[in-house]
Amino acid sequence: MNTQYKWLLLFLIFGCIACESDDNTTDTSEEIVITSGNADFSKYVAVGNSLTAGFTDGALFIAGQENSLPNILAKQFALAGGGEFTQPLMSDNTGGFLFGGIPMDDGSFGPRLYFYSDPNPDDDFDSGPYPLGIVPDMLDFSPELPGTEATINIGSSFNNMGVPGAKSFHLLAEGYGNAAGLAVEPPLANPYFVRMASSPTASVIGDATNQNPTFFSLWIGNNDVLGYATTGGDDTDPITDEATFTLSYNSIVASLISEGAKGVAFNIPDVTSIPHFTTVPYAPLDPTNPSFGSQIPTLNENFAGLNLVFAALNVPERSITFATDAASPVVIKDESLTDLSGDITTTLINIGVDPGQATITGILYGQARPANENDLLVLPSSSIIGEVNPDAITMLTGLGLSLEEAGLLSVNGVTYPLEDKWVLIPSEQEEITNATTSFNTIIDAAVKEAGLAFVDANAILKEASENGAQFDEFLLQDDLVFGGAFSLDGIHLTARGYAFIANKAIDEINNTYGSNIPLVKAADYSVFYPIAFP
Repeated sequence: MNTQYKWLLLFLIFGCIACESDDNTTDTSEEIVITSGNADFSKYVAVGNSLTAGFTDGALFIAGQENSLPNILAKQFALAGGGEFTQPLMSDNTGGFLFGGIPMDDGSFGPRLYFYSDPNPDDDFDSGPYPLGIVPDMLDFSPELPGTEATINIGSSFNNMGVPGAKSFHLLAEGYGNAAGLAVEPPLANPYFVRMASSPTASVIGDATNQNPTFFSLWIGNNDVLGYATTGGDDTDPITDEATFTLSYNSIVASLISEGAKGVAFNIPDVTSIPHFTTVPYAPLDPTNPSFGSQIPTLNENFAGLNLVFAALNVPERSITFATDAASPVVIKDESLTDLSGDITTTLINIGVDPGQATITGILYGQARPANENDLLVLPSSSIIGEVNPDAITMLTGLGLSLEEAGLLSVNGVTYPLEDKWVLIPSEQEEITNATTSFNTIIDAAVKEAGLAFVDANAILKEASENGAQFDEFLLQDDLVFGGAFSLDGIHLTARGYAFIANKAIDEINNTYGSNIPLVKAADYSVFYPIAFP
């Protein structure tokens, strides 16, 4: 079933007009007096993760780096005595890494995304974000090969010390830029820092403070909760514990201000409100899709017996039925539910079902239920819903089913409940919310004690999510692709989104330090990057 990004088609006609109408900008020639106040911008160093590095559209690439939040700020600081601002530019506008000449197979290091609008909606591909170099309507294609070798160090002392993927404690870790750490599992190093570390034993914060910054920006902590969220709360990337975050954040701030530098800090947005978690509907199974709709009578007949078991076990809310006149929810595995695998198996055996079949049914549906409006599906789930799960086939054939039987029971979100990694259930969302609130309290206290300018990114992006945020003549919203604020990965900002946050930072810097740094114009920053670059 082709569920990938189909809901985005509704925006194609109207969205392009809203997101790219950069004409008729207002030219204000009024002279302003630019001052630095009691801040010194002569040596500006930016510290953080992907939001600092300029990550966008699922990758780090030159054009995105040139529109990074710190680079936008640095251009404005230059008007008030700011110095040169250097960045560890990638090798191309493709993004992604080679490791020893071979593309890194980690999903975080592939090429950037672009939006593909399918001219033939009846074929096997859908409109939506795809990796650069893939042309979905061609049967024979290969992805664009990255040109950046992860093991090659390009020098140190860059002003932009943003390291995509870094958590708070990673900034303090010595050896985080040691290339040897990329070859172990799990990796002990980060390829983005490997490229710019001053030595194999260097730390991000050490290399930042060794530059003796007079002013800094700090946006760290997002990944301390985001990793847990993007993996559906399956605990492969747990939330950082509060004690570690407290120690790490306070140590980072103490290091940055130790020689008298001033700065601006940002807190952590509510990651569950961004498009990566709000784009895929909980009920995407469309009965008008012939590959699904034609199967609904058979599916409902097959689930009827299981639904009777659910009723007998007093959990009728777990019943699985697909509608013929409306979109249906996907079936998910909810690990917070009581596991009824054994009860289902026993009940089925007692009514004469083959023990092997009864056991398999119990295994598959012991914690299954239909998704509801309180569940959040991660963006990549759109590409696997309705597809056959090869791991499920291996498991089921290992339990004695034929390949055909295993295939029928391995359809993601239909006959095979979506695994934990694809769904954030309410209890997992609560964990994320609680951690974000706690971490932001720690950030707020540290920022106030240090006397730094502060940007409440959480409140700013929440407002954009709920009501939209006005940026000059544009209304930035959180819709994927055409909202204007978030890039195609649903997590990172567009160039215009970064410029919007830069203006919020400039406002706070001006208020805190008595400076008068001019704001940037929305029309100077686009939403989409061209597919090809000269």
